[in-house]
Order: sequence, then C-alpha cells, then structure tokens
Amino acid sequence: MLSFYVVWSGSRGRPQVSSAAEQEAVAGVVAAEEGRPAAVVNGARLKAPGVPVWPGTPVPLGARFRVGPDGVAGTNFALWAGGAESVELCLFDEQGRETRARLSELTHEIWHGFVPGVMPGQRYGYRVHGRWDPWTGGRWNPAKLLLDPYARAVDGDFSLPPEVYGHVRDWPQQHVADTVRDERDSAPFVPKGVVVHDDDDWADDRRPKTPWADSVIYEVHVRGFTKLHPDIPEELRGTYAGLAHPAAIEHLVKLGVTAVELLPVHQFAHEDHLLRKGLRNYWGYNSIGYFAPHAAYAASGTTGEQVGEFKRMVRALHAAGIEVILDVVYNHTAEAGELGPTLSLKGIDNRGYYRLQPDARRYADYTGCGNTLHVVQPHVLRLITDSLRYWVTEMGVDGFRFDLAAALARSMHDVDMLSPFLAVIAQDPVLRRVKLIAEPWDVGSGGYQVGAFPSLWTEWNDRYRNAVRDFWRGALPDVRDLGYRLSGSSDLYAWGGRRPYASVNFVTAHDGFTLRDLVSYERKHNEANGEGNRDGSNDNRAWNCGAEGETDDERVRTLRRRQLRNLLTTLLLSTGVPMLVAGDELGRTQRGNNNAYCQDNEISWLDWSLLQDPGWKALFELTTRLIELRHRHPVLRRRAFFSGRAHSADGLRDLAWFTSRGSEMTERDWYAPAATLGMYLSGRDIPGRDERGAPIVDDSFLAVLHAGDRPASFVLPGPPWAERYEVVVDTSREEQGEAPGVAHLAGAAITVPARAVLLLRVD
Repeated sequence: MLSFYVVWSGSRGRPQVSSAAEQEAVAGVVAAEEGRPAAVVNGARLKAPGVPVWPGTPVPLGARFRVGPDGVAGTNFALWAGGAESVELCLFDEQGRETRARLSELTHEIWHGFVPGVMPGQRYGYRVHGRWDPWTGGRWNPAKLLLDPYARAVDGDFSLPPEVYGHVRDWPQQHVADTVRDERDSAPFVPKGVVVHDDDDWADDRRPKTPWADSVIYEVHVRGFTKLHPDIPEELRGTYAGLAHPAAIEHLVKLGVTAVELLPVHQFAHEDHLLRKGLRNYWGYNSIGYFAPHAAYAASGTTGEQVGEFKRMVRALHAAGIEVILDVVYNHTAEAGELGPTLSLKGIDNRGYYRLQPDARRYADYTGCGNTLHVVQPHVLRLITDSLRYWVTEMGVDGFRFDLAAALARSMHDVDMLSPFLAVIAQDPVLRRVKLIAEPWDVGSGGYQVGAFPSLWTEWNDRYRNAVRDFWRGALPDVRDLGYRLSGSSDLYAWGGRRPYASVNFVTAHDGFTLRDLVSYERKHNEANGEGNRDGSNDNRAWNCGAEGETDDERVRTLRRRQLRNLLTTLLLSTGVPMLVAGDELGRTQRGNNNAYCQDNEISWLDWSLLQDPGWKALFELTTRLIELRHRHPVLRRRAFFSGRAHSADGLRDLAWFTSRGSEMTERDWYAPAATLGMYLSGRDIPGRDERGAPIVDDSFLAVLHAGDRPASFVLPGPPWAERYEVVVDTSREEQGEAPGVAHLAGAAITVPARAVLLLRVD
C-alpha cells in the first residue's frame, strides 16, 4: 500500500502529492553490487561506473547505432524534451535488470549522449525529470519509464496496470485524481524501445510508381487478411511474412489491385476499457510509436527482427507490382486524456506535444480519442515528418492515408489549408512525391473538409459512398448527386489544378458494414463489443433486401448477391480512384457489426472458405473482370474532368446523360425522382496523350443503372452516339462469362432487369 503526503505550493494553493520516501522513489536507487546506478544527489542520478556516456550529437533524434570517436562502436541517443530538468537513459538486459545513465548534454532542448558498447538489440527507455504541475500542463514523473518517440522497434506489449499511469488512478476523489502523482515504477509493465541497425539501401527494390489515375486501392488488415488463409503456413499467418507469402500475393495479383492500404502498422497500444473486457484493439488506431512496425505482426521476433520482416514484405509486394500505402494516425496517441496512461510523450513534455485547453489540466480533443497532437509546434511537426520520411526512404512504402487529417490541418484552432503541416508536406522533396490520402474530417467544430485539401492530396470521398448507397436502396430524391459522383465529383475537386483522381471512391471501409452486411442488415449488431450496442454509426444507409441478417430465403439471398454486384460494378466504373475493402469481393460478413475495431477474431478475419461457394466465387470473378476492364480502358481512368461539350461537328460530347426514353437529360430531369440513369462515356474525346505523344483513343461505353424493383424499358441512343451496342456486363446474371454479349441496334428499346447495371460497348 502506498502512503502519500501533500505539499502546498504557496501562492498557487494547489496540492502536489509525493510518496513519503520521495527522494528514493524518484531515483529508484538500486544496489551497487548489481553494477547499476546507485546514488541520488540533489534529485539527479549519477552515472554508474562502467556506463560511460560521451557527449554524442543532438541529431539525428532517436537511438542510432554507429561508430563513434576512436572507432568505438556504440549508440547515440537523442531525445527532445523541451521543458525537462534532466533525462535518464535506461538500459535493460535480458533478465529485465535496469541500468540508468544520465544524459548531461543539452542542445536546443535535445538531451543527448553517445554510449559506447551499446549494440543493436539493446532494449531501452527514458525517465524524464521535471516539475509535476498538472494545472499548468506539467506531468513529468521519473517513476514512469517512457518509450522513445523515435524508437525503430518495440519489444513487449502495454498491459496498462495502475503502475503505468502518471497519476494515482484509484485516488478516492476522481475529479482530482489526475493531479496526484503516482510514484510506482512502471518499467516492469511497459515495452521497451530496441536499438536497430540496418544499412539496407533498397538497391534491389523497384517501386511500381502506379499513376494515380490507374490505381485501384485495396484496404487490408495485415493480421486479418492472412490469419485464416489455408495455404499460408500457420506460423506466418497474421504477420508481415504472411502478407508477403506467395499465396497472399497471388490473390492480390489475380484480383488486379495496384496498391494495398494497410490499416495502422505503427506500434500501438490497447485501450484499458477493452483490456478489462478481455478484448483488444484490432484496427490499431491507437499509435504510440511512429517509427516502429507493430511488433505483434512479426513472425521473426520483436528485438529488431520486425523491421527486416516488414521490409521483405514491401519488397515482395513491389515485385508483384503492388504499392504499399500506410494508414497513419498522427492526430492523437494512445496516452488519451488527463486520466490516460503515461507511456511516452505525456511524460517527456506534455504541454510541448499535446494541444491543451485554457485549463491546462485538460486536453483539446479534436479526435474523439482524448488528446490531439499539437502539430503547430515545430518539434511535433518534425516528429511527424521525420516519421513519414523514414517510412518512405528506409522502409520502402509508397504513400500514406492520414486518419482524421483535418486535425493535422488545424493551426491554433480552426482547420487551415495553409497550416504548417500542409505547407511542410508541399515543399518536402520526399513527401510531395508519394501518394497522400486525407480522411478529410475530424470530430471538432468545422472539421468536415471534403473537397477542401490542396492539389497535392487525394481524399476519401464519403459523399460518393452516401450517394451510391442511397441510389441502390432507393433513397435518392433525384439523381443530381449521383451524376457528380459517377463522373469524378467535379463539384468538389475541379479547382486549383485538382483532377478526378483527387476523389478516392468507396462504398465501404473498415469503419462500418462490410459490403455483404450492407445488403443484409439495416441495424448495427455490435453486442460483441460490450458497449450495449451504443457504439458505431446509426447512419448506415443500408437495406437488408427484406430480412434482417442471414436467411434461408433464396429470393432474398439472390437479391442480395445482385445488389453486391451492382455496388461493385458502380464503384469500378466510376471516374476517380476506387477503393475496395479486403474480403468484400468474397462476400465477407462481420455479422452486422459495423464497428469491429475490437474484434480480433473470426468476426474480422477473412474467411477464405467463401471461395469454395459458387455464389461468392462468382462475385470474386466479376470483381476481377471489372478491374481488368478498368485497366484495359483509359476512358474509365480519366486524368481530367469531363467537359460535357461537343468536340466535333457531329455533336458528340465526352460525357452525356440519358433518360430511359433515350433522350438527353434536361435540367428538369435532374431534379425529378428517377430510378434509371444512362451515362455515356466517349472514348474518342479523352484529354491528354500517351507516352509517345499520340492521342489517347478508346472504346465508348454506355452504362445503364436501374435501381427499380421491376424491369424497365430503356431506349438506346442513336447516332451520333452509336450505331450498335454490345452488352459487356449485366449484373442481373450470376455468371458473367467471357464470350461477347448480346448486340442491340441503336434506337432499340431494351429491357433492363430489375435492380441491375448494364454496361454496353459502343460500335
């Protein structure tokens, strides 16, 4: 049991709480016979004999193994801790015994030192001394071992017992608990950074460098994608090595995607409320190490081996022509708010790293996760950009999707498209060349910014998702919004030099229903999350086709498979960059859970046995055929927006819209309720030239989308649009086949099946 006493801080009249044996607890004095630091002088630890610390250098930050003075090998340690009074480096042996050494050099608020003899594989952390004063944002507590923000590998996991909290978590008066300092040592309960040395120059790697307009993105979870794959060795399932396995890559290549967008692979921690329920954070949006590959996804080891394993995965994907995009979470960390644990930044310099409210005890929370990184601060901006460059130059990745990117674009309070973060990215010679995807919103005031990011960026387009979902469930009042979404969302992106590929089109994402669940459930079923089904969105824009959940009714099952084909076909024919979620092409279900962030089990893992079901195999084959069609036809991958104007004397335009009567749509038609829409894409008027400077010419297509519950007549437009049409895709058919489809003469009235998409090639 701990004992505490209160020290009143004079004019402030606020209590500071310390243990009865504070001097010993702060320093953590250990026996000299163990060969470890053993004395405290004025609250500062002395170096133990045999642990020399040379001055070293303040750059680069982190732990970098190198050859030091006189050819002596060792590791340079450098930590930014602006308001700290002193910093101790803590080294751990294989038995977990700790040796501390003081970093006495301070340059531009960076504490640094070179320790000879410290080799790769060494585990380490920091203890940072400073004033405990939560009322002004100071939360220094040297009893807490802190993870190096620049650690390139992390060994161990966060279990979050009371010892890892900087404050006394179970203080009787909870409203002031965060002001009471906890003196218990957290070192036995937290993971450690690992010194890593890797001189890989990537000379044998060939990046695919797929142009944005040609990209098809596949959102995938490293663990969930391979965990149940029967052709991957069991010891590799759920790991980077598993994703690099030929069986995993074979599926990606056959499907035809050009990039995998990996859910977070930065080292992350599990939230306390999940651990108490026996659950874990599965998605990984709770980062704590921005340079370290998440250790739990490594098959080869966690004392630096995970770095090489991740690189081998990237190489294998690149060799297959597939880019690697990381979903990154720089908007907040796993330390949560004032009642959260002290794991890294909070104990290094809380008010230097996080946005605080005017009441500095509290955090500004634009993320819904308890804290927000203060990106306006130069050292925080440096942390993020150093991390991004590291993953590009040393880990080989090809781009990033930024979670809650609007939070990063805030200046002091408001979202600002001239913010330091966006300005730095725009001028960085490494980062401005990679793929940058914004999730263009956060949870703060004014945080919804779809269409507002600068020209360097693409964006997740949730307005596309909403319009397509609403059309196919019969909930659109008219087709105006759908027309914009199918043709590249020019209303959102046709400014400032932006292109159609600024829009990342998606119908589903990791957050929400899977595609199969979207047509099988109208209500969320998140009971397994242990939150009384209160978590997850209530705005699903879903239609269950007549029965909630799984059913034996064959009519409902048939309709659902058709709706899946409609949604996938719409997505892959739309102008912009399509994004699929891993498993949607197989009919993966989460059993109605639309917030499976804590379901590290069969609810979230891909069920590869679905490929043995003829119905789901047919869905996979249709998806591969649509992606191949997209790759083959540049008219479906436009690099410039449609003009809608005639470019020749015959009046043919690059884009035209038709009613079911075969006539071009008028202003009145756009505002009228409609279940049928015809979209004509001219392959004769594609802007730009190929690599040899020749005009780009392609086939022309007519897509007919019919969301009505009964068959409808559609008159095929005549000259100059076409003389004849050939059916290429008909989503009313379970099996598509490869043979040429049925041909129709222009001007003929054809019957479009209920709830179907017809794609016709123009002759």
